[in-house]
Amino acid sequence: MSGAAEIEPAAQADAAPAAFHRKLGLSLAAGILIVDQLIKYLVTYPLQLQSYGRFGLEITPFFNLTWTENRGVSMGFFYAETDVMRWLLVAMTLAIAGFVCWWLWRERARDDAIALGLVLGGAIGNIIDRMRLGYVIDYADLHIGEWRPFLIFNLADAAITFGVLILLARALLLREKAPAKESR
Repeated sequence: MSGAAEIEPAAQADAAPAAFHRKLGLSLAAGILIVDQLIKYLVTYPLQLQSYGRFGLEITPFFNLTWTENRGVSMGFFYAETDVMRWLLVAMTLAIAGFVCWWLWRERARDDAIALGLVLGGAIGNIIDRMRLGYVIDYADLHIGEWRPFLIFNLADAAITFGVLILLARALLLREKAPAKESR
C-alpha cells in the first residue's frame, strides 16, 4: 500500500469527531448570522425602530427595543468617526474573524467549537452591518427601571460575549494538569 494513502487508526478515530465538531461550529455560526441579520432587518424596516426615540419600544418592564447606531466596538472603543477609521475597524474585525475560522478548523473539542461558532457568527453579523451601513445596529436594551447595567446590544454581541466567556471558562477551569514528577 502507498504510505500516503495509509492513515493511522488513532488519527482516523480523532478526525471523525473533529470534523463533526467543525461542522457543528460552522452551522452554529451560520445560524447566528442568519438570525442576527433577520432581527436587524425586522427592527429596521417593519418596526422602523429608529423612529421610536431615545427609549425605544417597551416590550416588558425590563426590556425595550431601542435603536442605536454603534460606530465603535464593545464599550465604545475604537469609535470610527471617519471612513478611514470605519474600514480599518472592518479590516481588524475581518482579521479576527479569520483567526477564529482558523482556530475553529483546527479545534477538536466540541465545547470550544461551539464557542468559536458563536464568536464567528456574531463577528460576521457585525462586520456585515459595518461594511453595509457604516455602523452596527444595536437594539436590545435590558434595564431595571432607569438603571441600565448593560449597553444596548444585539444578538451578534451576545453570541460573541457568550462564546468568549465559554472559551475563558474552559481555559481557566479545564487546564490539563502537568504529570506529577516521580520522587526518588
